[in-house]
Amino acid sequence: MIGKKENRLRRARATRARIKNMQVNRLVVHRTNLHIYAQIISADGKNVLCAASTLEPEVRASLASQSGKGGNVNAAKVIGKRIAEKAKAAGIETCAFDRAGYRFHGRVAALANAAREAGLKF
Repeated sequence: MIGKKENRLRRARATRARIKNMQVNRLVVHRTNLHIYAQIISADGKNVLCAASTLEPEVRASLASQSGKGGNVNAAKVIGKRIAEKAKAAGIETCAFDRAGYRFHGRVAALANAAREAGLKF
């Protein structure tokens, strides 16, 4: 029997195959109930160029006053802005958005929109 996780990973594989053919860096999102993570991975898929997550001490300090802390839309917006800033510092202007099989909704959409507003193009 195929479960939710297997279905999500199947969707993710299809997206990653298309992005690999495009030969561009990809912004990967991973979410758990408590945290959200974003990484920009090189076009060859071997190196993480920059990363941001709600586990970082500066982010945790800024989210400490809010309820839910890392597992909500506000935290996703902070991470989206942060990953875009780190990408700009690393000289990355454009990338492909890899939602890792998650629906483009809620935290995933908030992270993507915040990254776009901060100047990352995808």
